[in-house]
Amino acid sequence: MNFNFTKSLSTIALVSLSAAASAQTMSSDSTTRFQKRDFRTWSIGLNGGILSHYTPFNGTDNGDFKSPQVSWGYGGYVKKQILPGFGIQADFLAGTIKGANANSLPSGSAAQLNSSYATRIQWSADLAANFTVANVSLNQKRSFLAPYLTAGAGYMSSSAHVNNVPAGNNTNYHNNWFVPVGAGFKLGLSKVVNLDFGYTVSFMKSRDFDGVVGPLNDRYSYAHAGIEIALGKKKSSQLQNFSAIAALREESAAESNELRTRLAISEQKRLADEAASAAAAAQLAKDMGDDDGDGVANKFDKCPNTPANTTVDGAGCPLKVPAPVIREKVIVTEADRKVVGEAIKNLEFELGKATIKERSYPTLDRVADLLVQKNFSLKLAGHTDNTGSMALNLALSKNRAEAVKAYLVSKGANASTIEATGYGPNQPIASNKTAAGRQQNRRVEFSLF
Repeated sequence: MNFNFTKSLSTIALVSLSAAASAQTMSSDSTTRFQKRDFRTWSIGLNGGILSHYTPFNGTDNGDFKSPQVSWGYGGYVKKQILPGFGIQADFLAGTIKGANANSLPSGSAAQLNSSYATRIQWSADLAANFTVANVSLNQKRSFLAPYLTAGAGYMSSSAHVNNVPAGNNTNYHNNWFVPVGAGFKLGLSKVVNLDFGYTVSFMKSRDFDGVVGPLNDRYSYAHAGIEIALGKKKSSQLQNFSAIAALREESAAESNELRTRLAISEQKRLADEAASAAAAAQLAKDMGDDDGDGVANKFDKCPNTPANTTVDGAGCPLKVPAPVIREKVIVTEADRKVVGEAIKNLEFELGKATIKERSYPTLDRVADLLVQKNFSLKLAGHTDNTGSMALNLALSKNRAEAVKAYLVSKGANASTIEATGYGPNQPIASNKTAAGRQQNRRVEFSLF
């Protein structure tokens, strides 16, 4: 039984650690400064966990029954937080407490081994004080971890069923007082949701809770995990995990920064106004001058530095008749396409960089020779997969296309006949959901014309 009980408590601990790992860092939410705040002070919670008549206070004989048996219980509560470190909550619980091997029978006997009891809690309600470790952090307005202690008084209806215990008696549902004392901690996932992990020992004000009247009052324990929902306005924080000190420091820092910014802007504006008035006259003289002597003022001259004695239009630009451009027809053969295809196939870059690997040089050299010999034009289009940000992918695809262009130019190709463009992840040729697809999308396309 002890192994099962320990294993169950370990499961609760693992749930706690998982919640802590997945929780996000709280961020600033201040929208106004030094104003009255609304807090979430009411909350409701639901939980489930392990019921057992074993407690740390049972002594060596473990009460009236030697071997506790764990069973599942469930409960809930309504809480009112009065101060950051103090609240009042009403708890509700139902379930069954079980045990075996009555201590009133000879130890190790068949009679003791066949004895047991089960006490059914029809309903249980208590009113308890909740003492929370208040958040006094200087930097974090909302704490993630909130340990607490509880103590109070309660009333319940229960019935006991005893098996093979001569000194025991089955009881009908009847009412008993009890004193619950507990400890636990809460993990604040947001302004609304907390995970609640706790352990409570209930001291009964009766000795027949388990159907056997022993020398001491009976007791049982409840180890639980649950969720707490804080009620209140949408943007309000929970009172139990809010640090007024951190909020005040944040608002004071924002006020100070704003005042400094306003003073700096005012000083910059004053200096700018003085400089603008001093430069206005000089700028006017320069705008109305004619530095290139073409008869058009600098302010209206769209083609400055025109050579002397050049006939210009009203905008100061030379008048000329464009000569016709005659371009020979370019024929791209299958052999040419094969050279380009091999270059594409062998083109490799350093991981995440625009540095071409040396093993790609031989096939790029053949492309450069082709451009020099046949005066082809070439369009380079760089592409990436969708891993990473759009801005980085666009820059990487453009830089890789430019790197290929620079290499071809270094081998004698005419830079004016090569166009390098980067499209980032915007023109995939395969699915980005698989590694193979992403590999196909990371490419530089060559187009001869």
